[in-house]
Amino acid sequence: MVFENPPASELITISGVQTLEKGGELNNPVVAVERLGPEDAPVILIFTGLSPGAHVASSEKDKSPGWWEFMVGAGKAIDTNNFQVICVNSIGSCRGSTGPASINPDTGDYYGADFPDITIWDIARMTGLALAEINVQEIFCVIGPSMGGMTALAWVISYPQTTKHMINISAAMEADPFAIAIRSVQREIIHTDPEFMDGNYAIDAEPLTGMMLARKLGLISYRSTSEWRNRFGRKEDGTGSEIESYLQFNAEKFCRDFDANCYIKLSQTMNWFSLMDEINSPVDELAESKLESALIVSVSTDILFPPHQQKDLA
Repeated sequence: MVFENPPASELITISGVQTLEKGGELNNPVVAVERLGPEDAPVILIFTGLSPGAHVASSEKDKSPGWWEFMVGAGKAIDTNNFQVICVNSIGSCRGSTGPASINPDTGDYYGADFPDITIWDIARMTGLALAEINVQEIFCVIGPSMGGMTALAWVISYPQTTKHMINISAAMEADPFAIAIRSVQREIIHTDPEFMDGNYAIDAEPLTGMMLARKLGLISYRSTSEWRNRFGRKEDGTGSEIESYLQFNAEKFCRDFDANCYIKLSQTMNWFSLMDEINSPVDELAESKLESALIVSVSTDILFPPHQQKDLA
């Protein structure tokens, strides 16, 4: 499928060839951001999880609800009357930023399987370069859930003098072995779809069967057993159990607007992340930043980012 740029996204081109942490290169990569609130107000920088784009909340340019609509906006917890909110679509995604579903300027064709490996550190660095292009130099608060929380940590370490506060939600200093296992199985499911063709599928011939199954496995892992039980129980809906219909509906919805190669790249990006591998002492490195405060948010039933990881981070 062809992915259109979100209507409210600002596409920031980083000039020149950018070398990535694992040795690959991107020529004039683009980072998509959405900005809400006064441009002269203190900046809140938001990194997303794996699947959302930069459309964090509705605006005049795009009135559709954003992925964090109840949190971001005028008079809300993240108040766009008082702050300029900048939400970033990660490099490697298919929601405006350069990723596998983007056109490679060197070939004129889609990157596809040829898109280079990226890391959380690359996402943070490309964001920094993009913000420099729009003259954003100081961050009042950086916020990130899940993969975005990992990126927030990489951001604070990569740009230690720029940020005053951090809110880190359901993330960790490195991927948990259980989460690594789940994501590796998801990627394997996609790879075994005959339509995947080693990532060289046509843009209008996605490996939908593999993507559907991988997404269903992801959806199952995002909820606890008690939530599934309390929300659905064993209720039927005429075509089967309600929980089956829920998984089918949401997997189909996701697969309509997310690219398989992007999914694989970002999944692997999360698995690779580890502060322990990158620096000698994450405590010392974080202490060198100019953070005045950090709020670490944990979810007691999270099995991908279990609470002990947030305790370690705190």
